[in-house]
Amino acid sequence: MKWYAIHTRSRHEKQVDLFLGERGIETFLPLVHTLSRRKDRKEYVDIPLFPGYMFVYADKERLFDVKYTRGVTRIIGTDVDVPTPIPEKQILDIKFILESDVQLDPFPYLQKGSMVRVKSGPLKGLEGVLVERKGHYKLVIQIDLLQKGAAAEVFISDVEPV
Repeated sequence: MKWYAIHTRSRHEKQVDLFLGERGIETFLPLVHTLSRRKDRKEYVDIPLFPGYMFVYADKERLFDVKYTRGVTRIIGTDVDVPTPIPEKQILDIKFILESDVQLDPFPYLQKGSMVRVKSGPLKGLEGVLVERKGHYKLVIQIDLLQKGAAAEVFISDVEPV
C-alpha cells in the first residue's frame, strides 16, 4: 500500500473523494478554510489545497478501481500509465501542517531555497524550504510529483538549517 496522486476533473475533488470512499479506498483531500467573496455575500468555504488533485492510499490492484472512478482523469506518474508513489513523509507533513493552527497558503513548487527544520512552535520538527514572501517568512512543504506545495508562516527565529 502506497500513496498516489490522482488528477480529477475540474472542481470535482470532493465528489471523487466521496466516490472513492464508497468503494472503500482511503483518500486524502487537503482542504483550506478560506473566505469566499461573491458579489452579494461573503462566506467561508473549504477549497482544495491542490486544486484538481487528491491522494489515495492503495496497492497496485486497487489502482484499477481508482482509475475508473467517475471524475478521475488519471493517476499521476513519471511515465504514461506508470503510477508513481509519493513518499509517505510528504503526505504526513501536509497532514501535520493542516492539523496545526497556522495560516496556510497554496505555494508554487520551488527548486531553489534553503532547507530548514522548525525547532520550536506549533510546526516543531517539520522540514521544508524557507522563503520570504511579502516581508514574512514561510516554510514550504512540497509534493515533488505534483510540483506543488503549501506554505505556512513561521518566525525566522524558530527555524534552523538542515
